[in-house]
Amino acid sequence: MITTETSKQQRMHIRLDTFSKQKLEKAASYKHKNLSEFVLSQALTAAEQIINEHEQITLSVSDFGLFLEALENPPPRNNKLKKALQLHQKSVFPSA
Repeated sequence: MITTETSKQQRMHIRLDTFSKQKLEKAASYKHKNLSEFVLSQALTAAEQIINEHEQITLSVSDFGLFLEALENPPPRNNKLKKALQLHQKSVFPSA
């Protein structure tokens, strides 16, 4: 079992103005959290949303039909598709 002591090994520092800190503290108090807990929970929620926006695709019924058709009968690879696959590989796995 992971304990709080062993799971929280990383630290992040941010600089902010007094007004911003007061605003975050006020919001944290409404959620009954300390400032660190509040900022972390909000940042993780935002991160999850952004990741989902970039990694999930929602298709209409007609687009889903076209997608299934392309899976069953894929078009031949042309130069544009090859370049798109290379770009995707570099974007998703930049260090690979």
